[in-house]
Amino acid sequence: PRPLYCRINLTVPVLDRFFNDQDTRPDFRLSRESLNALLDLLGQERRHGWGATIETLVFLFWLACGTSYRVVSRAFGMPRSTVHRIVHKVTEEVVAIRHQVIHLPRTAEDLEAVSRGFAGLARHRAFRKAAGAIDGCHVRIVPPSGPDGDCYRNRKLFPSIILQAVCDHQGRFIDTYVGWPGSVHDCRVLRHSPLYRRALYPPPGQYILTDGGYPCLQHPLPLITPYRQPLQGVGPQRFNSHHSRARSIIERAFGMMKTLFRSIFLKVLEVHHTFIPQVITASAVMYNICIGAGDIMAPDADHNPLSN
Repeated sequence: PRPLYCRINLTVPVLDRFFNDQDTRPDFRLSRESLNALLDLLGQERRHGWGATIETLVFLFWLACGTSYRVVSRAFGMPRSTVHRIVHKVTEEVVAIRHQVIHLPRTAEDLEAVSRGFAGLARHRAFRKAAGAIDGCHVRIVPPSGPDGDCYRNRKLFPSIILQAVCDHQGRFIDTYVGWPGSVHDCRVLRHSPLYRRALYPPPGQYILTDGGYPCLQHPLPLITPYRQPLQGVGPQRFNSHHSRARSIIERAFGMMKTLFRSIFLKVLEVHHTFIPQVITASAVMYNICIGAGDIMAPDADHNPLSN
């Protein structure tokens, strides 16, 4: 067992369940494998105060149950101001390890596996050059007061912040870019993203799949979109069908992340708008950790995504 900095108060039910090896999913929506993977990545030996493990549990409980510091304060028997400090602190630490968890394919073998995976999703060998799927997701927020608040209102008329993400064939995020207000078009977000500006991925001859809301491009970022309606002939219809099968993995990835952290993504995120990009990034990191641990729930059948 991990050395603990202070004595654990096992009269607190959430701590009693965790330290007595009960199922962690009801409290944290994560398996113990995913939770331990996060603890390992954060380098737990270096932290004092409440103790590394307890601070991480406070953060994960907040992420799982929603954004009320009062509820978390009661669950852990600690002051609300302490919960606020811990949540912000651990969120920053999770964001700091994002490049260990959210990264482009690092080897030729990894890239080949992604390409084969997309050909399998599309059910056609023509998609062997696909290296990812990209889309944007709107996260509901409480907008800032004043005139700036209006720029967060998206085309569906609710205030949001945009998460742009690229995923691989398994739905694992390989690139994320967060922070633009909801009124900004996906194409503008794309043009300002490091993925587009640095043009480091995908390798020459490969491309990223996207929907018709993006342009079909060769440079600096090769994007393949479906044929526009109305379709002329059987060829474009077949292409669009294969394209949709492969590209829809990014929509499933957003759906799985929203199911995992439903209190963050299916409610209004009631924290300061400047903190929201960090919360979204931390959620994406946790989602990838869960993918790696085989700890992902399928999107709810009646779930109505807020993206697109």
